[in-house]
Amino acid sequence: MPTSTHEISELEQWGEGGRTTVQSLQYPDEAVWQAKPIVFRQLKEQVDWLVENKFDNAEHAPPVWQVFTLQNKPGVGNVQIVQKVFEGDFEFDVLFSSESAGKETESEDLTREIKAATEEFGERFGGVFALKAPFNTDKYKKFGRSMFSNLIGGIGYFYGQSVVDRSYAPEYDETDEGFWEEAAEARARHAEALEGPYELFTSVPSRPFFPRGFLWDEGFHLLPIADWDTDLALEVIKSWFNLIDEDGWIGREQILGAEARSKVPQEFQTQYPHYANPPTLFLVVEQFVERLLNTNGTAAVHKERLSQGESLASASLENPEVGLEYLRKLYPLLRRQFEWFRKTQKGDIKSYEREAYSPKEGYRWRGRTVTHCLTSGLDDYPRPQPPHPGELHVDLMSWVGLMARSLINIGDALGFAEDVVEYRTILDAIEHNLVDLHWSEKDGCFCDATIDDFEENKLVCHKGYVSLFPFLTGLMKPDDPKVGKILALIGDEEELWTPYGLRSLSKKDAFYETAENYWRSPIWININYMAVKQLHYVATQDGPHKEVARDLYSRLRKNLVETIYKAWEETGFAWEQYNPDTGKGQRTQHFTGWTSLVVKIMTMEDLERAKTTGSEHVRDEL
Repeated sequence: MPTSTHEISELEQWGEGGRTTVQSLQYPDEAVWQAKPIVFRQLKEQVDWLVENKFDNAEHAPPVWQVFTLQNKPGVGNVQIVQKVFEGDFEFDVLFSSESAGKETESEDLTREIKAATEEFGERFGGVFALKAPFNTDKYKKFGRSMFSNLIGGIGYFYGQSVVDRSYAPEYDETDEGFWEEAAEARARHAEALEGPYELFTSVPSRPFFPRGFLWDEGFHLLPIADWDTDLALEVIKSWFNLIDEDGWIGREQILGAEARSKVPQEFQTQYPHYANPPTLFLVVEQFVERLLNTNGTAAVHKERLSQGESLASASLENPEVGLEYLRKLYPLLRRQFEWFRKTQKGDIKSYEREAYSPKEGYRWRGRTVTHCLTSGLDDYPRPQPPHPGELHVDLMSWVGLMARSLINIGDALGFAEDVVEYRTILDAIEHNLVDLHWSEKDGCFCDATIDDFEENKLVCHKGYVSLFPFLTGLMKPDDPKVGKILALIGDEEELWTPYGLRSLSKKDAFYETAENYWRSPIWININYMAVKQLHYVATQDGPHKEVARDLYSRLRKNLVETIYKAWEETGFAWEQYNPDTGKGQRTQHFTGWTSLVVKIMTMEDLERAKTTGSEHVRDEL
């Protein structure tokens, strides 16, 4: 037992509802973020002190709760540990009140404000995200509010230094056969250094598991966020482009500061200025331009948007000049990034005498290894083997085409006629080269290209997400005959179609469900969202593929929503990916990043219902 009556009274002082202790500590500023280790260190010191000074043997040991109760030592420090000990059931609130706030906030105030905020959020959610049948019932509304609130709750501010290798080693040019081995040797020289500090305002894929900014994820995050608060989304985009360097590079993964680095294996911490990532922020900017051009700032439009719950969140739309000024400032950065892509990710067309409409528009992801192409965002998706400096990647060319199209729309809005002509020329060349360099008539899809043993061009077709990219990015016209073959691939149950969504790789592919099986079978919601969106577009345009697209759109939309909803209802989580055989969520849980695109899918038009209503109307007329 403790030998000091003072210590006994310290351990037995219980106030109403429990005992509270405070310890004030001073740590170096760079270590303050390590809250958990600091608390554990203090607990260990307490246990060691008790064992050494207070107890003769184990029989006299106090209850466990007393052993792990910290001594009360409040004071001055940059770390304040507050420990509460309760007996039985308990509940407590943590409230922060500044001295200038006036009346101190009580638990009753917090309860009232939470209730009011929840009701206000629910009302506004229903106005902004008008869920369409069959997803306009209460259970889907509750589901949608949960998904979106977690997405927007994942927005945060990050600050710190980043690890960057700016050695520009010649091996990083990846011009020789066996380039991936040479690049690995260059990375092993560890020429990286800390840069910054930088700051970033961003949403994250998963707060518990991926609490940092990912360039390729962010565009998908911002699509629903922009529906809710356009100006908030524009602030996030501006923050990302504040990171752009003089060449036009933005690091694909923003690991800022020691705390962020503690969550990432060391081999993945370094960023390389020749590595790209899908430029998905252009998706959001393109959507913003479209809305800006459709908003004229009149009182009628303003009144309509008010009724949709979009007030106070769309100043850049309600005042077109504000939106145009934003674009004027962002435009040079978008153009710089576009040119960086065209320079650093350029593919080799001329050296291998490839026949193509344009000798310039071909692209290759840098950073390839035998097993991965992390820079593409599709990690372990099968690519040509072995890697070759003459490879051309269809998904990358599609992304560059999307960038060109976005810049056309922005240039039109800003009146940059000469730039628009330049972008149109590039886009025209890309659209032709996608066919000349990547279309396989035999396989009925787009494929990556490589160079064979005879130094000749060879298509390597792994049917799956990569095969769809010209379609997914909107670079195919609705009446294009090749669209029919793409739709056939999408709808084939032996290839990509499942009752739960589109699988990432064809079930017939030799690499299906092999090795890491990250992008080799699972269902990913970001790519499925792009597919649903383009199917809707084809289904609502006159053309030979309209009815097939309508059917695929209606079924895929339902399948995706039900898959994500059932997993959420069963587990309480959104998931990183979904199993193509069972629909079960898998890998990272609480993945309320791009999986939250399900909210936008639920707001999309119910074409099946519209078709039925239209048919009934025709019968009535007859």
